[in-house]
Amino acid sequence: MAKLERLLNLMAALLETERPLTADELKRRIEGYPEAHASFRRAFERDKDDLREMGVPISLEPLPNTDPPQDGYRIRKADYYMRDPGLAPDELAALHLAANAIRVDTIASAEAMRKLGGVSVPTATDTALASVPTDPRLATLFSAVGQRQVVRFRYKDEDRSVEPWRLDFMRGRWYLSGFDRGRQGERHYRLDRIPGDITAGPSGAFERHAPSTGVRKQPWELGDQPPRLARLLIDADHASWARHHIGQPAEEREDGSVVLEVEVTNAEAFRGFALTFLEHAEILDPPDLRQDMIDWLAALVGQGGTGARQ
Repeated sequence: MAKLERLLNLMAALLETERPLTADELKRRIEGYPEAHASFRRAFERDKDDLREMGVPISLEPLPNTDPPQDGYRIRKADYYMRDPGLAPDELAALHLAANAIRVDTIASAEAMRKLGGVSVPTATDTALASVPTDPRLATLFSAVGQRQVVRFRYKDEDRSVEPWRLDFMRGRWYLSGFDRGRQGERHYRLDRIPGDITAGPSGAFERHAPSTGVRKQPWELGDQPPRLARLLIDADHASWARHHIGQPAEEREDGSVVLEVEVTNAEAFRGFALTFLEHAEILDPPDLRQDMIDWLAALVGQGGTGARQ
């Protein structure tokens, strides 16, 4: 018997059972496993790992009324099957269009569309316009957001305990927003900077808060450097654009120029923002950000830049 067939049979047995099944019961029910106990356990463990890597939620549960106590396996249908979100036909059509325009890595949307009740028929226009990178820990986080599970992980060499509110994909990276219990406030975490595993606790562990706006920060605010208040002088010709995109300036001068005040935790991103104005902007403060711009421009042109306006 091919391994794929054995995996499908194992899934079917674990899904349709009314109670958890022991490993010995599964060995008797499913063809294709070796007879020797040690060989069976190795094959069975590999099969479980393969299914879990595919996102199949196999649970290990204690069996009632057993002496000595025994554990059994099953796949709870509530954990495996997607709940029907009740989408209308026009909503399914819009979702189908979006699913074909953006793909998560190499994961196709056809199976998900069928589970939602839609019809996904490949056409000549079903070409992805963008690809979103994925992370094996996203499944844990998405589930934790929906099930109100507290998640725990290591971040910046500290243990974090977070009530997850939402996930955002922004500027090529995934971000988690939530309530950090240790810091008693909302925090944002870059997923690629979480070095290890993310674990989730029991469902319903916290009450939902008011909807979070998630990660809506500027690039120069998404860094690990100590926050610094930067002042950027912008010429009158570009003041209107600055107001529209950044907000009310801290200072308006008689010649029509404005001074923006922003918090910077990513100096390189702030330098890139200032350079978008070319000679129409000048970094006033702090001195280290101003000098960073001067040094960068001097290195670029290969000559001293002390006289440059930045």
